[in-house]
Amino acid sequence: MLGQTYDSQLCSIARTLEVVGERWTLLIIRDAQLGLRRFEEFQDSLGIARNVLTNRLSKLVDEGLLDRVCYQERPARYEYWPTSKAKDLLTAVLALMHWGDEHAGDPAGPPRIASHAGCGGNVRERLVCTECGQTVGPDAVHLLPGPALTDSPA
Repeated sequence: MLGQTYDSQLCSIARTLEVVGERWTLLIIRDAQLGLRRFEEFQDSLGIARNVLTNRLSKLVDEGLLDRVCYQERPARYEYWPTSKAKDLLTAVLALMHWGDEHAGDPAGPPRIASHAGCGGNVRERLVCTECGQTVGPDAVHLLPGPALTDSPA
């Protein structure tokens, strides 16, 4: 049984959940990727309580997912810009979005479609073998012990 945190879990997914697993966090990342920058923009988009949004933005800045940039000195006001670390989450966010479209979607269709800026085609995440470059399906993926598991005492 998991406790309040995943600190004791030797698992990359558990460690990732420590960073982005709180409610609202991935939606804030999504909105930052869509171009929202200011506190009020996030609040209007999400309908989130001010104190919760303040805490989530602060954690995302502390974790290096958002940069906090002052755009007004008196009173102090800030914009929140996604870092390269946040942009690295795009594949995971798109995977969750596509999963939601397929398994928890609206009968009218998806609310957003990811498209390639260069040609306008749809963008999908995919599993690719780093050795041969072949696209593989979920049934062809085996999760094997990595260095952190094989190097640690049992």
